[in-house]
Amino acid sequence: MENNYRHEWKHEINYADMLVLRARLGAVAKPDPFAANGKYLVRSLYFDTADDKALREKIDGVNMREKFRIRYYNDDIAFIRLEKKSKRNGLGTKYSARLTAPQVQKILDGDIDFLMDSDNSLLQEFYAKIRYQGLRPRTIVDYTREPFVYDAGNVRVTMDYDIRTSLNCAAFLDPDCVTIPAGDAPSILEVKWDAYLPSIIRDAVQLPGRRVSAFSKYAQCRIYG
Repeated sequence: MENNYRHEWKHEINYADMLVLRARLGAVAKPDPFAANGKYLVRSLYFDTADDKALREKIDGVNMREKFRIRYYNDDIAFIRLEKKSKRNGLGTKYSARLTAPQVQKILDGDIDFLMDSDNSLLQEFYAKIRYQGLRPRTIVDYTREPFVYDAGNVRVTMDYDIRTSLNCAAFLDPDCVTIPAGDAPSILEVKWDAYLPSIIRDAVQLPGRRVSAFSKYAQCRIYG
């Protein structure tokens, strides 16, 4: 289970920035083919230990860290993934495995033995860390994403906004789960690429007064508990 580590920039942006970026990126990059009308809704359930290991490591800027989440899009629980995000020396990678809605419900109910019996190494690792590190659901994170792709450099640029949260983790699969704004959360520009970032994209995402940020949607959504 070996993935390439990718470069990543994050910038906190405002609505005016989004209008500029939307126009620039629309001229040089392609909309993500999976986005309907240029956007989609993201819902994630983040896991952490009782002493908030993932949250503390993010806040402290630990060089090597990881976090687990379960995610689906556009209220469609027919396609759900477990994802493990890892950071090393400022670079990031992601591993994923499919889960069914009934399997996710089992996890929410604490019935996790099926993970141990899986032939998927990520599901087995998730089982071990629930069992021995005490990983548990901590918060739901919802937001709207506008994604763009650029083939050279395998670049993906996203604008995420309307970040919302709920502590009612048991309602993760319910599209009518009530969420609330995650404090005064900004909109976030993310740029990810492999070996190099083409200058046409580098120029398109430059905004005066905007610098690379360590913003975390998970950390922002933990402000309520």
